Amino acid sequence: MLSGISLGQYIPGDSLLHRLDPRTKVIGVLAAAASILAFANWQGLVLTALLTLIALLVSKLPLGIILGSLKSLWLLLVITFLLQAFLTPGTLLAVLGPLKISREGVFAAGEIVLRLALLILIAFLPTLTTPPIKLTAGLESIISPLQRLGVPAHELALMMTLALRFVPTLLQEAEVVISAQRSRGAGFTTGSPAKWARSLLPLFVPLFAGALRRADDLAVAMESRCYRGGANRTRMNALKFSAPDYVVIGVTLAVLAGVVALRFI
Repeated sequence: MLSGISLGQYIPGDSLLHRLDPRTKVIGVLAAAASILAFANWQGLVLTALLTLIALLVSKLPLGIILGSLKSLWLLLVITFLLQAFLTPGTLLAVLGPLKISREGVFAAGEIVLRLALLILIAFLPTLTTPPIKLTAGLESIISPLQRLGVPAHELALMMTLALRFVPTLLQEAEVVISAQRSRGAGFTTGSPAKWARSLLPLFVPLFAGALRRADDLAVAMESRCYRGGANRTRMNALKFSAPDYVVIGVTLAVLAGVVALRFI
């Protein structure tokens, strides 16, 4: 039921994307996301889609892992498409009782779903190609200038990384709970949507209890190792930009500039 979802997982590899500095990946993803949100014509769409496709090819990730990124949020994509298709006024294409589908609604729904799909694919790449420790170091380095304003850079970076890291663990625990419920006769894929939704409610209590238990175990483990956040901490491998990092940052920023320029032409 939840197999194939790749959110928060790290897939080891030796591709160019795996070897990039984690800060490069974060900056590149932010620039690519801004491009996806900013395009307003087909030329901008082609640029952003081409950038996403190149990033996926360079990562050399299995196709199943890439599709798993979309699988985890397929319900959001379907609901978004239907809401846009039914609620946008325009030239009627079909009438389903009180619901009316317009040509403008279909085009708007397709555009929004495409934006979301591109955002999901590009946003998952850093976690899929970067070990959690390196990702934490990269995020901390990027937001470290805010420490002068009292922002706890290390704690924020660690919190975001742990949140992503716990997702596959919770999904695995959800699979165990679902299997246990099915062995007792529970059905999660039969009946009406309302019945299906009600059948999922008993899963939340053991999942919530398991998340609290794992969080408590993690806190005890960190305290037993005298973890004290970012105070006077050093790293065995210092982050350092290389030539490919500068090229990737330059390309993503150039695509962003091109998309913004095309928007006003």
